[in-house]
Amino acid sequence: MTKEVLAQAEKKMKGVVEGARREFAAVRTGRANPALLERVMVDYYGTPTPLPQLAGITAPEARVLLIQPWDRNALKEIESAILKSDLGLTPTNDGQVIRLVLPPLTEERRRELVKLVKKEAEERRVTVRNIRREANEELKKAEKEGKISEDELRRAQEEVQKLTDRYIGEIDHLVEVKEKEIMEV
Repeated sequence: MTKEVLAQAEKKMKGVVEGARREFAAVRTGRANPALLERVMVDYYGTPTPLPQLAGITAPEARVLLIQPWDRNALKEIESAILKSDLGLTPTNDGQVIRLVLPPLTEERRRELVKLVKKEAEERRVTVRNIRREANEELKKAEKEGKISEDELRRAQEEVQKLTDRYIGEIDHLVEVKEKEIMEV
């Protein structure tokens, strides 16, 4: 019983950390990163489609993203989707590929991005703590029903706390790495 609860809690916590990792990858830094475009949705023949499914995205230079669509007819839709997105970038379309030049970030914008990352991290930490609370409630319920002993409950709660500490530590580490990356000139 306790093993299932612990396994389920760990699986959920891992998912939260992976979500944070994806979210942080999409935050713009001074460098070009194809992950920036993962959330851009293109209206492709009437269907909202993620940009990475329509084109190859590479970073040939430190501040340039190159988008090479597999279907040349999608160039205009990709271009308008990028313009509509919250990236604040202007695409250059040469009829074959789309180039995105990332302007250097100002100090003020870097600080805003760090705040954004920290806010997202705090939301993820709260989610991990909620998973801990749910697991502990499930364990207490099992103890009340006589499925586990009081000692097993205490040991399982300690394990849940260790998992919580570990995954919150991973989130903190991701924030630290992303902050250095953003603030690097």
